[in-house]
Amino acid sequence: MTDFRRLDVCERAHALTLDIYRESRQFPPEERFGLTGQVRRAGVSIGANLAEGSGRGGKDFGRYIGIALGSSNELEYLLRVAYDLGYIKSGMFQQRASEVSRMLSGLRRSVVR
Repeated sequence: MTDFRRLDVCERAHALTLDIYRESRQFPPEERFGLTGQVRRAGVSIGANLAEGSGRGGKDFGRYIGIALGSSNELEYLLRVAYDLGYIKSGMFQQRASEVSRMLSGLRRSVVR
């Protein structure tokens, strides 16, 4: 069993999620149940799936990494939308989400053989 707290990708995803929560406070009020909620859920889903999968171990861990990767890709797109709409001023968030996706892909390759 892998301790999710020891995974660099989990720590990076967690830091990104916290920053997304802070940044999304500035989104327009009408986005509260739209883009704001989706961005936050996608971010939280990455770490949550790594935590749950690491607790299950084995083949299940690989499956949960795949789910986290899907959430990370979703997050990348949602951040692109937020950036294009002017809700986020920097593309840094998209770059960080992309980095998390790459790390998840590598982790999945190392777990699923």
